[in-house]
Amino acid sequence: MLHTEDRPKARVLVVDDDPDVLRLLSYRLRQLGFGVDTAGDGAEALKMIEAQNVDLMLLDLRLPSANGVDVLKRVKQLSPETMVVVITAHASVERAVEAMKEGAFDFLTKPLTPGHLDLVVQKAFERQALRRSQRLMHEETDWNTKPIVGETPAIRRAIDLARRAAQSSSTVLLLGESGTGKEVFARAIHAWSPRRSHPCVVVNCATLSEELMASELFGHERGAFTGAHSRKQGKLELAAGGTVFLDEIGEIPASLQAKLLRVLQDHCFERVGGAQTIRTDIRVIAATNRDLEKAVRDGTFRADLFFRLNVIPVTLPPLRDRKEDIAHLAEMFIARHCRDLKKPAMTLSPDALEALTGYDWPGNIRELGNVLERAVVLNSDQTITSVDLALPVRSESVEKVTDIYRSRIDTAERTALLDALAQHNGDKSAAAHAMRVSRSTFYAKLKKHRL
Repeated sequence: MLHTEDRPKARVLVVDDDPDVLRLLSYRLRQLGFGVDTAGDGAEALKMIEAQNVDLMLLDLRLPSANGVDVLKRVKQLSPETMVVVITAHASVERAVEAMKEGAFDFLTKPLTPGHLDLVVQKAFERQALRRSQRLMHEETDWNTKPIVGETPAIRRAIDLARRAAQSSSTVLLLGESGTGKEVFARAIHAWSPRRSHPCVVVNCATLSEELMASELFGHERGAFTGAHSRKQGKLELAAGGTVFLDEIGEIPASLQAKLLRVLQDHCFERVGGAQTIRTDIRVIAATNRDLEKAVRDGTFRADLFFRLNVIPVTLPPLRDRKEDIAHLAEMFIARHCRDLKKPAMTLSPDALEALTGYDWPGNIRELGNVLERAVVLNSDQTITSVDLALPVRSESVEKVTDIYRSRIDTAERTALLDALAQHNGDKSAAAHAMRVSRSTFYAKLKKHRL
């Protein structure tokens, strides 16, 4: 088993009342590269489970003053992530089967042989890694389904910078408006990096309460807060060897900023409610649509955390600045939505493409994808027209109407001021009284219209 310098050794707890068995198993497990703790009875073992993280427990079913199966049940309540392999005598295999029904991974029979021990321990850790991987995959969207599309100079510069950054473990800060594809870039950086075979986990800092975010990032110990019935590993721990993507980093509460800074500086943290220091080997990618420099000046974001995050900044251009890419993006989205909805292939009509390129896309690529998904869902033909797109009124048209409206208001107000002055022979106080405004307001309006 390989361990990086920053990643702690996997911990194995051996529970047996025979000192010779404890000594022999400890020696063999340390040879295999594990950190080993021992306990002589069930009560001591449970105290150790409550106090620290244990990846694997080797549990003798015959213990003084405790039933091994009862200890197993309690371990599964306290630390569901801990894999348990029970040890039993040949004559008590039926008890091992009972233990496996209660959640044990496998069993070893006495007398123990090194080869069998090595095989069972290896399989236990493989199963644990598979369970963690499956959980992370369930939470993630496969980055392979979201390639980076674009040929305009602005997006090519961002892609080139991201590819070069991927080869290091330096922190990357993705900047840009909402919907410009920051999560797609984060997953691509992970996929281009030497860490690609390890997890890429996502934490959205804008959707969780402070308590839940702390638990999501750092994990928690049993009893750390109401509802914490068992120990939970956080994303920083589950992502060991891989990448953590902190989306909307500008929304992280001030109380957690110092803890995150420590992770970036020292690569270590404690779970919520815990005292054990956990070291982690991760690469952090953060993203925000906020102006973090302004947040630093306003005192809502730590300057030292900003500098730690801003090692390699990559700014993603808004879609309105890369309209030459819209046709390629639209083609990709239409193909994807047709495939997902099991519909025949569709194409854009010339007027639909003109409508897409003429729109300003305030929601950027995310809005484009949503518009085209709606068009594919509702369209019964193989050609998508501008009518099918149902785009909102173009923003420049709204601004033009607004400008005309404001101009008419200003003209009417200027005319009213001139009429009031004329009717009162230039007496500004009387004119203000006639218009039912204060003298200060009347003078301000005269200044506004340069009268």
